This record gives sequence, structure tokens and C-alpha cells, in this order.
Amino acid sequence: MKEKIFQLRKKAVRFHQFQNSPYAVFRSLKVNVTIGVLSVATLTFATPDTATAQVSLTLQQDQENLYELEEVEVTSSRAPLTLGQSARLVTVLNREAIASASAQSVNDLLKLAAGVDVRQRGPIGAQTDISVRGGTNEQITILLNGININDPQTGHNTADFPVDISDIERIEVLEGPAGRVYGTSSLVGAINIVTRKSDKTSADVHLEAGSFGYVSGGGRANISNGDIHNLLSASYTRSDGYSRNQAGTLNSDFNTLKLFYQGRYEDESLTLSWHAGLSNKNFGSNTFYSAKYDDQFEHTFKLFTAVQAETKGLFHFKPSIYWNRSHDRFELFRGTEAKVPFNYHRTDVFGINLNSYIDWTLGKTAFGAEFRNEDIVSTNLGEPLHNQLDIHGSDRQYTVGLNRSNLSFHLEHNLLFNHFTLSAGVIAVKNTWNEMSFRLYPGVDASWQFARHFRAYASFNTSLRMPSFTELYYSVGGHQADKYLKPEEMQAYEVGVKYLSGGLRGSISIYHHHGTNMIDWIKDTRQGEDAVWQSVNHTKLNTLGVEASLVLDFLHIVPAQRFLHQLSISYSYIDQDKDMEEYIQSQYALEYLKHKLVAKADVQLMRHLFLNLSYRYQERKGNYQELTGVVKPYGSYSLVDARLSWKANNYQLYVEANNLFDKIYNDYGNVPQPGRWVMCGANYTF
Repeated sequence: MKEKIFQLRKKAVRFHQFQNSPYAVFRSLKVNVTIGVLSVATLTFATPDTATAQVSLTLQQDQENLYELEEVEVTSSRAPLTLGQSARLVTVLNREAIASASAQSVNDLLKLAAGVDVRQRGPIGAQTDISVRGGTNEQITILLNGININDPQTGHNTADFPVDISDIERIEVLEGPAGRVYGTSSLVGAINIVTRKSDKTSADVHLEAGSFGYVSGGGRANISNGDIHNLLSASYTRSDGYSRNQAGTLNSDFNTLKLFYQGRYEDESLTLSWHAGLSNKNFGSNTFYSAKYDDQFEHTFKLFTAVQAETKGLFHFKPSIYWNRSHDRFELFRGTEAKVPFNYHRTDVFGINLNSYIDWTLGKTAFGAEFRNEDIVSTNLGEPLHNQLDIHGSDRQYTVGLNRSNLSFHLEHNLLFNHFTLSAGVIAVKNTWNEMSFRLYPGVDASWQFARHFRAYASFNTSLRMPSFTELYYSVGGHQADKYLKPEEMQAYEVGVKYLSGGLRGSISIYHHHGTNMIDWIKDTRQGEDAVWQSVNHTKLNTLGVEASLVLDFLHIVPAQRFLHQLSISYSYIDQDKDMEEYIQSQYALEYLKHKLVAKADVQLMRHLFLNLSYRYQERKGNYQELTGVVKPYGSYSLVDARLSWKANNYQLYVEANNLFDKIYNDYGNVPQPGRWVMCGANYTF
């Protein structure tokens, strides 16, 4: 930075001497100085003093932007660390990226992260399986404001979020095992959704409509009164669907209602926050779970509540308590139980987290404990109930169920120096299910700033994942579950380099995961037609991956132009090796994204007119069998999304198209995805 100032001043003085000479013709000059890969400051000189002032202003803006980038706190450890301090690869989708994306749900937003695999059955969040770094939808932790909202029944329902996309401040994707930070279920990573908080009273509404009978609308209001802040939001989304069953009826329709409330109290010594969210969803499941039946249907209801607190000062005590309830009704034949009775499930999750950390001379030391109880009552998952329970809205009863508790203790220390960060810790976990004893899962992360904007990092982490209730007890329709399944376990190594500055951000990393006791549904083909799908701890899994990303902020690189705002590109490569005998057929037979490339460009066409383009290329390993018996590989596909918006002070008008070039593709076998989907909408802020 000092060298930059020196060179600019030197050129300014030379120009001043030239300006006073008899050969001076010009009254202005533009000076471009390139720093690092590409960083240009454009200045117009009248005098050396003016030049110095403009240089100082530009440098001050660069420093402020860099400071904001580095000071964003991310949840990659038990004690909060900033993005600049973190020794883990954390992808952050901030509010600006969310607002400009051609996306209608959280699920759609996550498609923009190269390390995340978003396998969509139903569009716009109707049903989506989310995984990280080649894992499955069961192997990650989903959090809402740091509270675990995983569904222990099945990972298929975990991505039912109670928040609208307009409620979100940012999304943090922590890639790699996170056992010592989030405990069970975070086998290969975690995703934390952080909702917006405002200190000002405000309100906004939005409405959009488009292809396939799609309509969505909602609003949010924030009321602030001194130290107390309250926010309430509501949204409703529906669509007729885009595909028909063999009877000719549309059966990919959906409707979703979301309600979310959060409150916050804050003073000099304490922050207290609470939230309650609701998601009510109905969707035609078409061939979601079986290609033989194309008139499936599902209803899910989710209720999320939590209270969190944090004391301020040297000692931070961060307790939280939460309760989540889920209802699930699955209909193999939509609207009738004449052939097959509906499956009903109700899960309740109650948790207490007592986290704390101390700021002292040698860094931050975190310690605490967590208790989490998971309970299910069902018509087909669990052990026989002593007292059967009535099912609300039905004349049937819950006949089976299961209750299990998880207890964990954690200890972590973070050494924070000017150019070096070391975070090391361990978690001890015990689960009442299957008489599991305490097990230790350690981890250590280190990062070193070896140059002004460059930081190298390395990590070793371990984690576990408890089987879902479905994996333990789903024994119908040609499936045979094993209630004695062991937890999956993972060890991971990672090294990488990050570059962080005001105009240029980039990273590259390489990692290796080694999984044991991996849970799979397998079929022994030697048994012929009598073979059933069995849930087993069948295999070991080795994953080698590489990720790279680059973000160019042209408003800081070339401030004289306003056309190109930002250009980003990210890439993920994965290669997996799974131990598998030739006669074994696997339901999760290495169906992972071998290649994923995401590119995004933000352009300003006119003063109020903006264009946002995103491109996504995916190549998936694995095959699926069509109804005709033909085995077909997933292969690769490319998608382009576009959003054209007119932005004014209090309102925004936009039109956007997903799958702009009408590409035919599948995320899951025999579940075709929609073609071009065009929408237009508006939002207004009061």
C-alpha cells in the first residue's frame, strides 16, 4: 500500500513539472496502476495536492472494503472467528448475491456454491436433497441462525425451510467434517442460514408470477423500539406443475405457506434473540420415490422454535434452547388408501446447547455441552408403542416409534496472532440408541498469512453421523432396514490458499475424505428376483477433491466504469472410490458430481437497469434404470439463468428465466426437471 502511494505521488509530481513547462498542452491525465493480478485506480489530476487527496480517498475505500470482507463472522468454530481469521473453507452467499440471483428459494441459492450438490425432485424448493463434497443428503447439518434443524426421520425433508428468500441475510457453507463444531450429522459439512436483522422500522412486500401457473407473494415487517426489535414475515407459493402422470393428470404441483417471526433484545451486556417458524407444504410426488408409481403425493408440516442468548465482555456465555416438530404424510396413490394405506410420521426434536468462550491473552477458549432428544411416532418406523396415539385428521393411530438422546461435551482453543491462527478442539459424543458409549472426535485447523492478502491453511477433522429413522426401520415395499446400524465416521485432510482483497478474492484447496461404516441400501443380485434392498454399514469410501474460486469486483478494480459490477467463477472436482463387490447393487452407487462449474456476471446496462447471468455445468457419475429396463448414465448438462431488473429507491421490477435454453435434464433418475421457467415480479419497500 505504501508503495502504491509513493508511485502515484511520484507520477503526480512529474506531471506537475510537465504542466508548468512551455510544452504543456493537457489539463488532465489518467493514471492506471496495476496491483496484484488486476487492481486499477483511475485519477484525474489538477494539482499534486488534489492528486494526493484522491489517492488517499481511493486507498481508504479499498481498506474499508477489505476490512468489511475480513470482519464478517462465520460459524466455522465454537468461538466466533471472522472470515479473515478462519482456517476453514467457508463459502458465504451474502445479501447482495442473494438479491441479484435468479432464485426463488434457499435451495436454488445453494446451486451457486460449487461444493454443494443440489439434487432437485420438485422445483422451487418443493423437495430438494442437499449434500456437500460428494456426500448424501443425510450427511450434512442444516442450521437456522446456528440452531440445528435436521430432520431425524429422513434427509429428504430437511430442506423444508420456514424462511422466505427475502428473509435471509447470508448463507454460510462450511465444507468438510464439522463434528467438533456441530456434533452428530455434520459428516461432510454444514450449512447455516442467517436471517436478516434490522435496527430500523420498515416493511416490504413482493409478488411474482410465471410459467406453469406459478404465483408467489409475501411481505415482511420490522418494528424497532429502543433495544427491542421484532420481525414478522409471511409468504405463499404455488404452481400447477410441469409434468403429467400416465393418466394425464398434472402431478408435480405444489403449494407452500411459510411464516417466520424473530425478536431481539440487545444492550451493552446482553443479546437475547428468539424465533418461531412454520412451513406447510403439499406437493405431487410423481415418481419421486419409485418409478413404478407416478401418482404419489406428500404433505409436510414443520414448526421451528428457539431462544438464544449471549453475554458480552471477556466471558461469553451462549445458551440456547430449541424445539422442532415435523409431520409427514406420504400417499403412494394420491388421495386414496384403498390400495395402500398412507404413511404417517411425527417427529419432535428438543435441544439445549450450553456453549461459552473466553477472550484472553492467548486467544479464545470455548467449552460447553449439548443435549438433543429425537423422538418419532409413526405407522411404520420404530418399535411397537405401549400406548398408541391418534393421528390428527385421520381415523388411524401411530403404532410404532423410537426415542433417542444425544449428549456431547466440547472443548476448543483458538490461538489468534497477527498472521497466524490455530484452532484445535475435541468433542465427546454419546447416544442412547444402540447402547453407544462416549466417542471422541478431534479436529485442528491452522492458517498463516504469508503475504499481505494471501493466507494458507491446513486442517484435519473427524466427524460422525447417526442413522436416520428411515435407515433404521423402513422395512416395506421390498426394503429391509437394520435397527442395529452403526454411526458413519469420517476423517478428512485439507490444504489450501486464500486470497482476500477489496477487488479480488480467490481460493484453491485440495482435500481427502476417508469414510468408514458408510450406510447404504444394497441388493445382492445373487438372490435373483427375491432380492430386497437392505440398509447396511457396507463399505468404506475415499474421496479426493479439488475446489477453486475467483471473484473479481470491477467496481473496485476499475471504478471509472459502471457497466461490469462483478464476475465470479468457481469449480469443484471430485473422485470417489467405494469398496463394492461386483454382485452388489447399490442405491447410492457413487452418484456424485464429478465436475461442477459455476460462473456469474452482474452487469449494469443503464442507471436503473441491471442484468444478472449465471451459468452452471454439472457432470454426475452413476446410472439409473428406466422403466423400459434400459440403464442410462446421468452424464452432463449446462444451464443458464438470467435476471433483468429495474431498481429504484423504494421498488424493484424484474423478469427472470431459469433454464433459459430449455435444457432437458435429470437430477434423479426418472424424475425429469422442468424446462424454461419464466417469471416476472415486483417488490416494494415502505
